[in-house]
Amino acid sequence: QVQLVESGGGLVQAGGSLRLSCAASGRTFTNYHVSWFRQAPAKEREFVASIRGSGVGTYYADSVKGRFTISRDNAKNTVYLQMNSLKPEDTAIYYCAAAWRKVVTTLDNVDYWGQGTQVTVSS
Repeated sequence: QVQLVESGGGLVQAGGSLRLSCAASGRTFTNYHVSWFRQAPAKEREFVASIRGSGVGTYYADSVKGRFTISRDNAKNTVYLQMNSLKPEDTAIYYCAAAWRKVVTTLDNVDYWGQGTQVTVSS
C-alpha cells in the first residue's frame, strides 16, 4: 500500500513559478514510477509528466515541455514538479500518481492516486 500526499499548490500570477511535492509512504518507493496529472474544470484529467523509479528517465506532455521539470528524492520518498513560466491554462487540480514499475502517461494502470492540490494561475 502506498499513500501519496501532494502539497505546494496555490495562486500565482502568469509567468510565475510553483513547486509541487508528492510525498509517498512505503518502503519500496524506488519500484514505483511516478506521474503528475492535472484536471481543469469541465475537462478530462490529462498527463503532465512522469519519472522512473530510479530518477533516470523523464517524460513530459508537449504542453509543459521546457517549462516544467519533474524530479525525485528517493531518500525522502518525494517527487517534485517544478513549474516555471506558468500560464492561465495551467490552472487545474494537480494529482500525483504511482505505478509499480510502469511508466504511466494515461489514466490506465495507475496503482495509487493522491488527493490533488489546486494550482491557479491568474492573468
